[in-house]
Amino acid sequence: MSSDRIDTMTIKHADKSTTFDKKTNTGLTHLLNATRFSLAGLKSAFRHESAFRQELMTFAILLPSGAYLASSLGQAIGLLCACCFVLSVELLNSAIEAAIDRIGTEYHELSKLAKDYGSAAVMVSLVMVGIVWAYIVFEALSTSQ
Repeated sequence: MSSDRIDTMTIKHADKSTTFDKKTNTGLTHLLNATRFSLAGLKSAFRHESAFRQELMTFAILLPSGAYLASSLGQAIGLLCACCFVLSVELLNSAIEAAIDRIGTEYHELSKLAKDYGSAAVMVSLVMVGIVWAYIVFEALSTSQ
């Protein structure tokens, strides 16, 4: 567990209530609540997940330079989508880790497997970004000669 990870017990639900009535959460109310909860999740991930911040900073460099090197709009969009996919997988990995830590911090083989699988998913998504980035660079180098 990283040193900047928060104790999941201190996180309060975005709506500050102890219960959430799903029956009244429909239509526009659902959309507004979902948006609020999603923004709270992004804010929390940025504050407490160093890997999320590192990936954002890396993508802040990769995306503009990739867009500059891309030989088509499709390549630039492909890189953007791959980067967004990594961030999505990182958020899911963080959710898995938080749920496992909520259950207990003592060692258990299934907890280790869940965390390892989440980490592996992030690694696979990062490899995907690397492949897309390498393709864009290869295309740029081969067309400039």
